[in-house]
Amino acid sequence: MTFILLIGTVGVILTLFFIKPLTGKVGSNHKLVHKLKDTKWFQNHWLAGMFLFIVNAVLFFSTGLILYVFVLTYFLIPYVHLFIMLFAAIVSIFLWILIYKAWQGTKINRLKMGFIGSSFYIVLTVIFVYWLLTLKPSYPGDDTFMGAIGLLFSIIVTSVAFITCFVITGFYKNENKQRIDI
Repeated sequence: MTFILLIGTVGVILTLFFIKPLTGKVGSNHKLVHKLKDTKWFQNHWLAGMFLFIVNAVLFFSTGLILYVFVLTYFLIPYVHLFIMLFAAIVSIFLWILIYKAWQGTKINRLKMGFIGSSFYIVLTVIFVYWLLTLKPSYPGDDTFMGAIGLLFSIIVTSVAFITCFVITGFYKNENKQRIDI
């Protein structure tokens, strides 16, 4: 399990290093990008950040619901949950890139929007840290080691999700400026 977590973390780090080619693959002519660019409320960093916060919450809870209802209930095939989590990570990164492309504000407002939206994962990290610190056995003699490992993995995953979301949506390099070399 640690190896899978390590592979996921390395994958996200590689995604962050190669963010420029990834953002180039997702075109600015995507339908959702045009809809967000045309709406006035999306150009306000508070409202756009809350929109990103809600998108992150919907993605997280829908993935959890899919994992709980379908995978754990109907499928007894091991490791199917890993593919669903990989798919959820890819969809999240794709939506973050679309939001990155749709934003048309200043650099500081982009940072504010990215921080507000990705703070959903900070909230989750704080909740998981609290649960880890207050972890108690369910009955006398209960071993809480596996619960602690699960919470530790949850803390790592939500921290990496915060960093990835913030870097993709918050940091800005203006692609539209033309450079004139003399």
